[in-house]
Amino acid sequence: MQIIFESRDDQGNQLREVSIERARFAFRRLATWIPRVKVQFSDVNGPRGGLDKRCQVELNNGSAGKVVIVSMAQDWRTALDLSLRRAAQVLKRGLQRNNKVPRGRTARLALDS
Repeated sequence: MQIIFESRDDQGNQLREVSIERARFAFRRLATWIPRVKVQFSDVNGPRGGLDKRCQVELNNGSAGKVVIVSMAQDWRTALDLSLRRAAQVLKRGLQRNNKVPRGRTARLALDS
């Protein structure tokens, strides 16, 4: 799994290693389905403060397509954790949907075809 990190802010660049390790940890069980993860940090409001730290996580998966999650928080670490958690949930749900075994009437219709 390749992890690409981008940040437009100097404070965001300081979290480069932490972000890569957190992404590797969050997707450790899903790494076979994710060839590339892209993590982007940006500061929306600049020095004004508030909920302005933006973290975007982009996953490219052949079967589930492209998953893009954006989270905003007051600090970089929280925004990163929110994005990674949500991206893992969305990817797991997509993989489960693709691997669902048909049951009942649907299964009989699939066998008859």
